[in-house]
Amino acid sequence: MKISQSGPVQQRGFRGLLAGVLLVTLTSFASGLNAQQGGGVELNPSHPDTYVVKPGDTLWDISARFLRDPWYWPEIWYVNPQVANPHLIYPGDVLTLVYVDGKPQLRLERGTVSGTEKLSPRVREESLDSAIRTLPYGAVAPFLSKGMVLEKNELEKLPYIVALRDSHLVGATGNDAYVRGDAIDPDKVYNLIHPGDKIVDPDDGDVVGYEGIFVAEAHASRTGDPATMQLTGSTREALVGDRLLPQMQAPLPMHFVPRAPDKQVDGRIIHVVDGVTQIGQYQVVIINRGTRDGLESGHVLSIWQAGNKVHDRVKSGIFNRKVQLPDERAGLLMVFKTYDRISYGLVMSAESAIHVLDKVQNPD
Repeated sequence: MKISQSGPVQQRGFRGLLAGVLLVTLTSFASGLNAQQGGGVELNPSHPDTYVVKPGDTLWDISARFLRDPWYWPEIWYVNPQVANPHLIYPGDVLTLVYVDGKPQLRLERGTVSGTEKLSPRVREESLDSAIRTLPYGAVAPFLSKGMVLEKNELEKLPYIVALRDSHLVGATGNDAYVRGDAIDPDKVYNLIHPGDKIVDPDDGDVVGYEGIFVAEAHASRTGDPATMQLTGSTREALVGDRLLPQMQAPLPMHFVPRAPDKQVDGRIIHVVDGVTQIGQYQVVIINRGTRDGLESGHVLSIWQAGNKVHDRVKSGIFNRKVQLPDERAGLLMVFKTYDRISYGLVMSAESAIHVLDKVQNPD
């Protein structure tokens, strides 16, 4: 059948051609939409096509530039085998958004900083310290090096101050403390920790640990039972009963990937480190879920404020009961330090006031 034929046949041919054009247009639109969403990954509507990493950027910041939900970072990150340490990003690196088989993919090209010479991706090597971190370092640094949870069964085994020299009631930098407990290693530096508030799991009422409050560093000047420890770098008064922990030889990693947990997680915020009643962005909280629940550093959880029960003032009567309002999402947190039953999390965003006992669960 030729298109040049006239009459009804020609009209049918024209309608068929128009339908074909429309089908192609709709298919192209659908493909473009699918590319934008990446098969479930939704891009930030204002995402750049190319971004040059700047000093002070965090992986969370960059992920939020490209994605509506930053925890989908693993879905768009391309691991380039030609780049040394391809999971690490440095200031000056160039990130480019491309599409592969209709799905968004973020590619890395090693760049330069402050006009330094650009080297081949195969040759250039960077130190781990200069790579951008996942979280704002200043918000979590004290908790990575000195903040800790003293688990209940661990607390009783730690060396402790039995007395302070010259019968002092409190100690500080330059004072000596007498310590009993496990043998003190004179070659190690210890953190002196004050056991703080009990951390109670609201699910079963168990005391899962105590907040460990950093007091000072301690160095052994004499071993024995008791050993003599000299205090340095004190941040608060040292007291009888304070415990000692060997300092970590290497700090906890700060280069983990933001992502959703592999398992379903349902827990609660059970403690806020700063002791405030309303929790905001970049504050550190403790949740009642840990490694036994599959949590790892980098896991992102949504925070939900429990809905209140209210009286229906419109409908009256003796049988009028309270109405349960729905839970509302209050923000996001990222886990950065885990224990068996509990974890530290940093509040990444706060859409409304966050409180102790608010729920945490897999991000939606």
